Amino acid sequence: MAAETPDMLDAVGHGGAEAVGMPQLNMETWANQIFWLLVTLVAIYFLLTRIVLPRIGAVLAERRGTITNDLAAAEELKQKAVLAEKAYNEALARARTEAATIVAEAKAAIQKDLDVALAEADAEISARSAESEKRIAEIRAGALESVTEVARDTAQEIVAAFGGSTDASSVEAAVAARMKG
Repeated sequence: MAAETPDMLDAVGHGGAEAVGMPQLNMETWANQIFWLLVTLVAIYFLLTRIVLPRIGAVLAERRGTITNDLAAAEELKQKAVLAEKAYNEALARARTEAATIVAEAKAAIQKDLDVALAEADAEISARSAESEKRIAEIRAGALESVTEVARDTAQEIVAAFGGSTDASSVEAAVAARMKG
């Protein structure tokens, strides 16, 4: 094949026309390029204004409405929580007051029962003490009689052992005098 020259390549590559540079800068095609530019811009404008922007606006409006509704619901729930906390605190205060009243009543009832039990115990102790005192008095009286009798018998035996004689009334008087102190 014969050597190809750059002129031949231009003729073959561009359909035989002479190459001037970038086709966008070719002044002969500017009118055609401007026409298609305007058609494309108008199509994009109508596509954006009629389809895309309304959908985006609807989504934004829906989000704005959802956010507004969520904020309103949150505020309402916050108010309900505040009211619930207030009701809880009031119920807690009432419960504490009732508990204190119940404790006071229970203490009073226990104290009353304790006072009754103490009174019964004191009465029983007093009765047993009086009975014990009575028994002690009987034992003392019996012991005194026994001591007196033993003293009389012993005195008569001692006087008889020394060889004396005594009558019962003189021994009785001597023992009685000695027992009195």
